[in-house]
Amino acid sequence: MRRAIAVQGAGSWAQAERVGSITLPYDQRFRRRIQWQDDAGSPFLLDLSRPVLLGHDDGLLLDEGGIIQVIAAQEPVLEIIPRDAQNAARLAWHVGNRHTPAQILVGGVMRIHEDHVLMAMLQGLGATVHRVMAPFAPEGGAYGGGSAQHGHDHGGQSHEHAHPQAQDPRTAGHAQAGTQASDHSTHGHSHDHDPGGAVHEH
Repeated sequence: MRRAIAVQGAGSWAQAERVGSITLPYDQRFRRRIQWQDDAGSPFLLDLSRPVLLGHDDGLLLDEGGIIQVIAAQEPVLEIIPRDAQNAARLAWHVGNRHTPAQILVGGVMRIHEDHVLMAMLQGLGATVHRVMAPFAPEGGAYGGGSAQHGHDHGGQSHEHAHPQAQDPRTAGHAQAGTQASDHSTHGHSHDHDPGGAVHEH
């Protein structure tokens, strides 16, 4: 079976090396070792030395040569539009206080995973919120060392993966709005574990 043994960052590999692609949602892009199928249905084993958060247009280097392109899947997210700069800061504080992964766009606009509770809260804080289908690429800074990892055995095929909880091994710095993923509310605040154009729903 083909093995993907390293990650080449977006823009660092040549399209001539591309031998396929794999389209993944955000919650499937923080991995170390897992058997996958590319978009054409051909299997391969992701076999990295440590968990890595895969970004849109990253390349997975195969041991036999060639690159499998990573494509961030379109998924349901909320696009949060602030009234002004002060409102943007306030919204970012509330999102960050809930440890919710957030993507920062031009003009202080944010994207988060769709959540009706957060949607109502943000609208109450003065934001305009749209449901959209778009690739989700939250800010880094909460991934890497100390991340939670575990292995699974599925029908004789074992693999390990890590949940994005702790520093992006490739990036650093975020507005406290990109750490964990679950949907529970305890000890005074809630935790939510749960590139491109978007299709809007109003």
